[in-house]
Amino acid sequence: MSRKALVVDDEKLIVKGIRFSLEQDGMEVDCAYDGEEALQKAKEKEYDIILLDVMLPKLTGFEVCQQIREFSNVPVVMLTAKGEDMDKILGLEYGADDYITKPFNILEVKARLKAIMRRTNRKEKKEEEGSVIEGKEMKLDREGRRVYISGKEINLTAKEFEVLELLMLNPNKVYGRENLLKLVWGSDYPGDVRTVDVHIRRLREKIESNPSEPKYVHTKWGVGYYYA
Repeated sequence: MSRKALVVDDEKLIVKGIRFSLEQDGMEVDCAYDGEEALQKAKEKEYDIILLDVMLPKLTGFEVCQQIREFSNVPVVMLTAKGEDMDKILGLEYGADDYITKPFNILEVKARLKAIMRRTNRKEKKEEEGSVIEGKEMKLDREGRRVYISGKEINLTAKEFEVLELLMLNPNKVYGRENLLKLVWGSDYPGDVRTVDVHIRRLREKIESNPSEPKYVHTKWGVGYYYA
């Protein structure tokens, strides 16, 4: 079954180029040219990945991403023309999994999208490793990529899930920020360790009743993060 992608940008030539290139790789590609259209399509159809420009008419890419996160964990990659750190961090704050700065090389875009989809769809290989991890009131379903606390499902992004999964698989093992960045985002990821801090903070806001006094994901000051 072919992968399904949604490409969102108000520059039609960019959309046309990305669509052509992804279809050459056998992907099924839908397109949207403003924020409202993108949000509607994301509600109507399940995608394997969404490529979302920051600067869009009607709704910004950040607003679209934030609203998508209310009903879906689909990987979202932001396209930003500015290349400023604040834009990148903002994208992650709103639930994006990665970002690509314009102008970009289409081969890099395709490589990044494929890497994200590979990581997101590793569940087939994980069945033999034990599909459910449990600790305290938390249950992590590796096959379904879902997390529950006291029976209530917690809506995590793909990256938040992968960070939590790695930590839960290795309880009490402390991971440095650079190590987490390499293991979860990949050694070719162009971002820096602040990406890890943003995701840990957002993860705690979702799973901890009091993020300043965490009971699941802890900090070892000067070293890194661990699950206990």
